[in-house]
Amino acid sequence: MALKITLKPGERMIIGGAVVTNGNSTSCDLVIENKTPILRQKDILTEEKADSPCRRVYYAIQLMYVDEHNLATYHKLYWDLVKDLVRAAPSTVVLIDSISEHILHRRYYQALKQTKRLIEYEQEAIAHASGSVESI
Repeated sequence: MALKITLKPGERMIIGGAVVTNGNSTSCDLVIENKTPILRQKDILTEEKADSPCRRVYYAIQLMYVDEHNLATYHKLYWDLVKDLVRAAPSTVVLIDSISEHILHRRYYQALKQTKRLIEYEQEAIAHASGSVESI
């Protein structure tokens, strides 16, 4: 079944490893007719914004999802990151286990969705530790 995506003017996305940007004038409809990795702009994390342990985990999974030619490199990076994360914050182990299960079964998009929860957990922990009451 085909997937129809509407891009707003100027919106970016990744399709199968290629960055696609819509022009600035009108919306654009794309129909994706085969299975390929797709990330909309709101789900893309740049290397510069991967500025916390959990965001670095997300970035590593994102790379797995869009660049399967280098999976071994990204898997090693992922396992190194989560080992350090669980050592520093053992309370993350339940979320990490769930994410890792998706990784082991090559369900990278689902792993990314689960990692968003991990990032929220990290932000809550930082806010709690600093006594902040800011919203996420």
